[in-house]
Amino acid sequence: MKHVGYENAGTVEFLLDEKGNYFFIEVNARLQVEHTVTEEVTGIDLVHSQIRLAEGKTLEELGLIQEKIKARGYAIQCRVTTEDPAKNFQPDSGRLEVFRSGEGMGIRLDSASAYAGAIISPYYDSLLCKVIARSGNLEGASRKMIRALKEFRIRGVKTNIPFLINVLKHERFNAGAVDTYFIDENPDLFHYLPSQNRAQKLLNYLGHVLVNGPLTPLATDLKPAETKVIPPQTTVFPDDPHFPQGFMKILRQGGPEALAKAVRQHERLLLTDTTFRDAHQSLLATRVRTKDILKISPYVAANLPELFSLENWGGATFDVSLRFLKECPWERLIAMREKIPNIPFQMLLRGANGVGYTVYPDNV
Repeated sequence: MKHVGYENAGTVEFLLDEKGNYFFIEVNARLQVEHTVTEEVTGIDLVHSQIRLAEGKTLEELGLIQEKIKARGYAIQCRVTTEDPAKNFQPDSGRLEVFRSGEGMGIRLDSASAYAGAIISPYYDSLLCKVIARSGNLEGASRKMIRALKEFRIRGVKTNIPFLINVLKHERFNAGAVDTYFIDENPDLFHYLPSQNRAQKLLNYLGHVLVNGPLTPLATDLKPAETKVIPPQTTVFPDDPHFPQGFMKILRQGGPEALAKAVRQHERLLLTDTTFRDAHQSLLATRVRTKDILKISPYVAANLPELFSLENWGGATFDVSLRFLKECPWERLIAMREKIPNIPFQMLLRGANGVGYTVYPDNV
């Protein structure tokens, strides 16, 4: 390194054989991801040091004198990645639905793009987080690392955590008697129980029941409390000669041009009632059904005939009807027209062709 005039922090790699002989491999003109182990056992901030060296400081000025650098304790680093050990460590990609890391005394976390909602792309490094455990001996560092890894909760993508835990539990690893054949000679490292993911399954089930109702009959004979909503009564119906006429009559008799002309000549504010669509996609958990809408429709037709329109379709209404309510949205429009013949229906038109309560691929 002196011969080539190298001045800064770097990584020198060697191989060590069973007889204790060292064999030089290469020099990396940068810090490797494993530099955290050196930092933990020496107390030296290598990243900060290399920046100060690049600024012109000397090793002596930074207090980096070889004779004074002592290693204290043991440190282990695990790279938590979105790699599937069962598929030859093939990188996985997708959305992180849940991300919670393990922490505690003697644990250091160097995180990458790891948070709930993060998109793990197949085009970049699969690293989520570097976990570094430090203790006074190798066994203690290994125990801390196992505890921290078990506390991780990552959902949405596969990770290498089960494999790492198996390595940390292995007798040869904790004895420090491992070599480059360790993984090949121990296929049992790939034998582990998959995550049961009980908490997320339970939450998904509760959400499903909240929105769709129970999938089975109730376990007791006790009936749930009933709340009857009685819609306002109306005395005028579409077949009555005194039934009020609205903008729908103009549209039927004169077509779109006549309707547009009537709008331009209208001197007062025109109103559109959006509650038929908004209620359908509201905090009522998207559970306003056709039967609920039809109950109030006669009252709207008789008492709000001067409305310009009713916004009752478009947006995510079809998605809600078909995906959750198991209803036909077109049959709903036909039934509503029978109940409300005097007010035009309006559709919410978006600039995207895929709107719904789910995640769609980018090419939809």
